[in-house]
Amino acid sequence: MSPVATAPAHLRARDAQLRAAYLREVLDLLYPAPCFTDGAPGDDTDGRVAGTAVADYLVVPDLRRPRLLVPARSRRIAAAAVRRYAEPQGRIAKLKRDAVVTALRSGASGLLLRDRIRVYGPDAETIDGYLHRVLGADVALSIHIGPARANRKPVLQLIARDGRTVGFGKMGTGPLTRRLVRAETSALEALSHAVVDDVTIPSVLHSGQWRGHQVLVQSALPVWQPRAPLSAERLAAAQRAVALCCGTSKGWLSTSPYWSELRERLAGVADRPDGAALAAAARDLAARAGDTDLRYGAWHGDWAPWNMATLAGSLLVWDWERFTLGVPMGFDALHYELQRRIQTDPDAAAAVERTVTRAPRLLAPFEVPRAAAELTALLYLIDLAARYLADRQAEAGARLGVLGTWLLPVLVRRVEAFR
Repeated sequence: MSPVATAPAHLRARDAQLRAAYLREVLDLLYPAPCFTDGAPGDDTDGRVAGTAVADYLVVPDLRRPRLLVPARSRRIAAAAVRRYAEPQGRIAKLKRDAVVTALRSGASGLLLRDRIRVYGPDAETIDGYLHRVLGADVALSIHIGPARANRKPVLQLIARDGRTVGFGKMGTGPLTRRLVRAETSALEALSHAVVDDVTIPSVLHSGQWRGHQVLVQSALPVWQPRAPLSAERLAAAQRAVALCCGTSKGWLSTSPYWSELRERLAGVADRPDGAALAAAARDLAARAGDTDLRYGAWHGDWAPWNMATLAGSLLVWDWERFTLGVPMGFDALHYELQRRIQTDPDAAAAVERTVTRAPRLLAPFEVPRAAAELTALLYLIDLAARYLADRQAEAGARLGVLGTWLLPVLVRRVEAFR
C-alpha cells in the first residue's frame, strides 16, 4: 500500500527513519561482502583502500529520507531513473520529481542531491554482475527504497546506456517476499496467454535465484508515453476484463472454494492481534448470507492508482504479485476505490465506510446484483484484513498495519447490521 501523502508529521518522520534503516539493509543485500560502501549510514571502511568503484549512486532526496538511489555515472541515466521510477501521486509530487530531473539533466544536481554512495569490490559478487550475466546486457541500476511494510523488497530499475528503461527487477529476500516474487512470475506467465482487453501487462525477461534470493526481471511498460484521462467506465471495463480472463464460476458462498480457502487463511491468523475478531466477523457474515449466489473470477489483487498508468490505447498495469483466481467478482473495483480514498483522506475508517456504501455502484459493471453488493464488499474487507495479518504488516511498521484502528471496527459494525 502506498503511504498516504496527508499522514501526520510523526508518521512521516517514522517513515523516514525506517527508510534510512532499510537503505543499509538493501546495500548489504545487493553488494555483499567482500564489497563495501562509502557514504552510506553505518559505513566503516576499516582502513581499506577504495580502488575502483563498481557502483556509484546519488541519493534522492538525501540520506535522512532516502527514496531512490540513481546511477551517478551519467546525467542521462540518472535523469531517466528519476523520471520513470514511479507515478507521482499529486501535483506537488510531480513538480518535485520534475525539478530533480531538470537538475540532473543540466548538471546542477549538486544543489539538490548532496549525498552520494559508492560501492567497491569485485563486480562478480554484486547484483550488477549477476544481471549482466543473465541478461547479456550492460545495464545501470536505480534502486527504490520503499516504505515500511512486510512485503517490502528491493525493486530495481534497469536502464540502458542511452537512458531507456529496459526492465524492472524484484528480489524476494525472505519467506513472504520470495513467495510473492514467485507468485508474480507465475501470474505474468499465465497472463501472457490470456486476452485482457485494454490492459497491457509486463512480460517475464528473467526468473531465477541469486545468493538464495528469488529474482524476477520483467519488461518495462511505456509509462513515459503521453497520458490520457481515465474515466470510471474505462477503469471498470478493464477490471472486468481481468476478472473474466481465466473464466468464471458461480455458486453459494458457503459451498464455494473461495469460502473454504478464506476460512483456512483466517484459521492461520487466528492467534494474531485482531485475528479472532476478524474470524468471528467472517463466521457471522457466512451465517447470515452463506446461501447467497455469487459469481467468481480473477483479480489483480492490488489495483491502485500507483500501480497503473493510462494511455490512449491501453491501461498499463503492473505489480501482479497478488493476482488470484476464484474470488467474488468486483474485488479490484472495491480495492481501487478504497486505496484511492485512503490516499487522500487521513481518516482511513471513513474511507472504508464510504467504499462499502458505494459498493452497489462500483459493482454494477460486474453484474453483481444490488442484494449481493454489500456482501461482496464485506468479503473483500475480510480478505484484505486476512492478508494484512498473514503478512504481519503491523509488526513491520506499516502505517495501516493495525486493523483495529481503521478497518476492523467498520467491518464488525457492518456485519452486525447486515440484513
